[in-house]
Amino acid sequence: MVSSRMQEYLEFAIQTAHEAGRLTLGYFQTDLQPDMKGDDTPVTEADRKAEELIRARIEHRFPGHRIIGEEYGTTGSDASAPCWWIDPIDGTKAFVRGVPLYGVLIGLEVENRIVAGAAYFPALDEMLYAADGSGCFLNGRRCRVRSTRSLARSIVSFTNAASFKAAGREAAWRRVIDTAWHSVGWSDAYGHALVAAGRLELMLDPIMNPYDCGPFPVILREAGGYFGDWSGNETIHAKEALSTTLDLLPEVLRLIRRE
Repeated sequence: MVSSRMQEYLEFAIQTAHEAGRLTLGYFQTDLQPDMKGDDTPVTEADRKAEELIRARIEHRFPGHRIIGEEYGTTGSDASAPCWWIDPIDGTKAFVRGVPLYGVLIGLEVENRIVAGAAYFPALDEMLYAADGSGCFLNGRRCRVRSTRSLARSIVSFTNAASFKAAGREAAWRRVIDTAWHSVGWSDAYGHALVAAGRLELMLDPIMNPYDCGPFPVILREAGGYFGDWSGNETIHAKEALSTTLDLLPEVLRLIRRE
């Protein structure tokens, strides 16, 4: 059962993600031009404004908490304080091309564990959220991972096929997709959300930043699944990530480890 404090965190994450997401829709499918960051990824005025909104809401409501976001870095110096991980627009490449699969991500980490979070996909108006003990919900309805028992009957998703070679994971990736029933690039945060919602069975990212996945450990955990590294450890800090079901996790890890 979710505690009153956890419920407060969760309701705040949902409300703030929704508000920031509605802000981004004012820029979506317009002639907004991105700037390119040093890593050759795009950033827009919508990213900046949405992160500013989220930071302002956190600083007002929880002034002692830390904040780490994609666009403005770290606020707060107390490493033991609860930490909000935020990505104002996950999937900015999709956003600037008018593709509706981008999301607003907010996750709260307490003592190295993500305990509450929300992932909102504004152009789809889909809100996925969870907190410790709450269950996982999509637009107010309880959701769970699929009950598929074999990767051979599963759909696998990914963000960028070229990233597997860049990360030295191409052989493992090939073994997984050769075993799976189907593979498709429903990318970025939306792929992980699809696993939690029971729409597909596996999402693989060989390259991952913590702010790009802040809410997903608790979301997948409460949906009866797994989010973490490629060795079976729940974390947002491994610089890699996968989401899957608990039934399929052993098979997926065996395929990966054959390297």
